[in-house]
Amino acid sequence: MSKVELKKSLEKIESAVNDACEILKQLNLPAVSNDNGRPAVATNSRSAGISPAVRVIGRDEDHQKIIAMVHEKEDQYQANTVSGTCYSVIGIHGIAGSGKSTLARCVYDHEKRQKKENKEGHFEVVIWVHVSQKFELDSIFSDMFEGATGKVCPKLNSLHALKEKLEEELLGKRILLVLDDVWYNSRNTEDHEELQRLISLMNVGKAGSRILVTSRTEDALLALGAVQERCIPISDLDDEMFLEMFMYYALGDARVGGHHRRKLEMIGEDIAKKLKRSPLAARTVGARLRKNPKVEIWMREKDRGLMKETMGALWWSYQYLDEQIRRCFAYCSIFPRRHRLTRDELVKLWVAEGFIKTSEPEEEMEDVAQEYFDELLSASFLQLGGKRMVYGRDDEVDYFTIHDLLCDLAEEVSGRDCFRIENGWTGEVPQDVRYLFVGSYDSRMLVEKIPGLQNLRTLIIGEKIRVESTECKVFVSMFTMLTGLRKLRVLNLPYGVFGLTTFSFPDSIGQWKHLRYLAFGVSPLTKLTLPGAFTKLYHMQVVDFGLCTVLAFSSGEDMMNLVNLRHVIRKADLDFPNIGRLTWLQMLPYITIKKKLGYESHQLKHLNRLQGKLQIHGLENVESKEEAVEVNLAGKEKLTELILSWDDKTCSPLVQAEVLEGLCPSKYLEILEIRNYRSMRLPYWMTGKNNGGPKNLHTLRVGGWSQLGPAPDLGAFIHLHSLVLISCSWDTLPGNMEHLTSLKYLDIMSCKNIRSLPTLPKSLEEITVRRCSDEFIRSCRTAGDPNWQKTEHIPNRT
Repeated sequence: MSKVELKKSLEKIESAVNDACEILKQLNLPAVSNDNGRPAVATNSRSAGISPAVRVIGRDEDHQKIIAMVHEKEDQYQANTVSGTCYSVIGIHGIAGSGKSTLARCVYDHEKRQKKENKEGHFEVVIWVHVSQKFELDSIFSDMFEGATGKVCPKLNSLHALKEKLEEELLGKRILLVLDDVWYNSRNTEDHEELQRLISLMNVGKAGSRILVTSRTEDALLALGAVQERCIPISDLDDEMFLEMFMYYALGDARVGGHHRRKLEMIGEDIAKKLKRSPLAARTVGARLRKNPKVEIWMREKDRGLMKETMGALWWSYQYLDEQIRRCFAYCSIFPRRHRLTRDELVKLWVAEGFIKTSEPEEEMEDVAQEYFDELLSASFLQLGGKRMVYGRDDEVDYFTIHDLLCDLAEEVSGRDCFRIENGWTGEVPQDVRYLFVGSYDSRMLVEKIPGLQNLRTLIIGEKIRVESTECKVFVSMFTMLTGLRKLRVLNLPYGVFGLTTFSFPDSIGQWKHLRYLAFGVSPLTKLTLPGAFTKLYHMQVVDFGLCTVLAFSSGEDMMNLVNLRHVIRKADLDFPNIGRLTWLQMLPYITIKKKLGYESHQLKHLNRLQGKLQIHGLENVESKEEAVEVNLAGKEKLTELILSWDDKTCSPLVQAEVLEGLCPSKYLEILEIRNYRSMRLPYWMTGKNNGGPKNLHTLRVGGWSQLGPAPDLGAFIHLHSLVLISCSWDTLPGNMEHLTSLKYLDIMSCKNIRSLPTLPKSLEEITVRRCSDEFIRSCRTAGDPNWQKTEHIPNRT
């Protein structure tokens, strides 16, 4: 290392230490001295006392929710605690500086008042302990003793003696223990053991005791015994509430005149916008301004970098993550702020970028990436935002966002590797950029700016591309120029490339030797043609052609050489032979079995990594139980949804019965749909007469079952939540329905022969009857009719 580089490194270290010391001051943590008498950072320091009470702004909903949990009734308490304990755990988690401790302190103060006033249901002992990253049990037990008794803890010879002394004080009492700032590393068994020893003291307490925990990670709360429903992510403040909080800390009840105060409030509004809704920043910056309520000082402060304390605390949390997880988080800076990220999208991208390292040969990279995602979510580096529709899918998925403060952190740690071009941008793209996000399609900009970026590994276009017929040549030319980016690993041209009726990928696509992820979403009317060179992209993992229904190779090749292919995303059938050779496939939504070489049912035999949803069509081309068994559905344990369809309705019912018997799915299957089945006999795995088949199926959809007479009993599916019957020829529903005590939703559609309902389970919450006989529908509506009486207890009837 050169002297210049060494000097820069030392300056960074010195800056980091100074930031850390400043944070400790703001958090009121006591400093410790090293052997030379100089202050040193104490990662295990803990305040035995508690700082003065602070006003809580904008947390009313969270506060009331926690108070309700603390005082929940005995029957609710039993449902939300670890079996055999006299206490339950409630947790608050969120990023550094988000106000977790302040909220917990508010609950603590409330319960102290309840105890002092001897209110009904109060806690006999209320204790606050600041745990922090490293801690010693004897020190914590001493703090707990002082909190429980109000006396100085006596000097004892051993930790065991101290524990016994503390247990004497807590025995038979209803306790509230607040554990503030608990750190937990799920890969460190010692962390788990120490935390368990810490809370073991609560076992001597009275039923109804509580532990309230704050932590940066949800994992810590779960490790202490909190159930998911009792892990509360601290909510974001809106801009109005945050401004109120900041002005409380900055001005409060300061004696400042009317005109002067209004000017300070105007400046304060500008300062608050720079603090990005961080309660820690509001408190620290506000406290600094409160000392000098002068316009000129506030104006100077407004123009300074104000986030040092908060960013320092976030850096601390960031460094606590594993190196690979830090890399995955930094990559997220490629996306715009408030971008709606999905778990599936990020996992596939991280794997394609090469960020995922597996330690065991049998580990799937996607599984490890899921663990990374969960750790970022647990530590609040990602936050659940809600649900959204994904183009080309029929259902909603969870989406996640990144707090503005953490976006700043991600941008800082990613440096020049990640860059995004958003609307209105007119500058230059760094020539050494690796990961590039372009907000909207601009053919001129893409042709002029992008091809020169020879280090580029990722290009993602953010908005749907709409190409008019007059622009087709320009679009194809742009695509050809992009093939000069030899290091490209990820290319995502999003769903909605409208206007193209045909698109032929250029032969030069074969130059993308390192390409792993290609998303080129088009409308259903577009025909895509792939050149033979496409089959030489041996590293390809993900191909996503959106709603494309017509996909062909220019000269009859197939994709069997793409041995690393893991995910194929298409709305329609993937029509190419010998798919059974692609043993790494995890996602294959749709396949049709044919009586044609390369399309036989045994092609599915070894595809045991398949997961999610799978539609199998053309089952009329499976001629025996032996052939069906060879498909090996039971071995595909990661499939959660399965659709089995006979497309030719002339198939023999006897053969159908044998084939369905052989198509026994994995016990882990959750959703099953069977179409156009004509036999009177159900397979044993559906009736519970053998040990095979799904054990916890929650949704069953049956369509086009044409056998006459009563519907067969669904004996095996006692955990069914949803039953959908479409165009079935039965005259009655399954006779054992009253025993399906988990059933909540029943949909009967176009079943013309049904005239009466059996006794329905009390658990039903919704029933829908559509396009059935007028007589049947009328009877369900007529008060006093037997069919009406059988649905009277159901809240939602359509």
